[in-house]
Amino acid sequence: MKILVIEDNEDVAFAICERMRSRGYHIEHSNNGSEGTELGLHSDYDCIVLDINLPGVDGFEVLSSLRTAKVTTPVLVLTARDQLGDKVDMLDLGADDYMVKPFALDELEARLRAISRRQSGGVSAVLQVGALFLDQAGRAVSFNDEPIDMGPREVQLLEYLMQHSGTTVLKETLVSKLFGYGDVGSPNAVELLISRVRKKLSNTQVQIHTQRGVGYQLRLTRNDPA
Repeated sequence: MKILVIEDNEDVAFAICERMRSRGYHIEHSNNGSEGTELGLHSDYDCIVLDINLPGVDGFEVLSSLRTAKVTTPVLVLTARDQLGDKVDMLDLGADDYMVKPFALDELEARLRAISRRQSGGVSAVLQVGALFLDQAGRAVSFNDEPIDMGPREVQLLEYLMQHSGTTVLKETLVSKLFGYGDVGSPNAVELLISRVRKKLSNTQVQIHTQRGVGYQLRLTRNDPA
């Protein structure tokens, strides 16, 4: 999952970013509303964490700009004020959820997964293709109940392919999802990740097929009874 955090409090932003990175998510951070708006408008994110009290352009203006531009990325709002009016206003502007500071990082992560699933139409925290399972909460992969050891970015790649199982995912889309603004990413880096994940799936009935010049598709082999 690729998450944009728009938060000017250094301690809060650091805690959120470090926690999410440790769970294998790709995180980008902005400490002001103007830059956050630009990133939200022109980059592809799965979720946005948005603080209300930002310098210059506040969270209300950021959210309004995104929704006016038809950006449908799920937004979770953070506020230091437990005021009903703020919550109602943000929900009316198009926020998907809100949390009042201070908050537990476990709950923040769970809520981000929830709004991301609602956006994609998913209902479960566990992805399945045949006997291959990916626990999105625990970031764990298994086949026939046997664990498969994968690094955070490998899990992130497999997660996206499983979410779009049976359809071709463009290589450029994977570059955008796995590597973002200020990060080092390229089609060659995606090819390397694909190679590593493909090797780890070699003893399963799930394969990553390459469509040359286009992208990749995750699908079951024909001999899989599922």
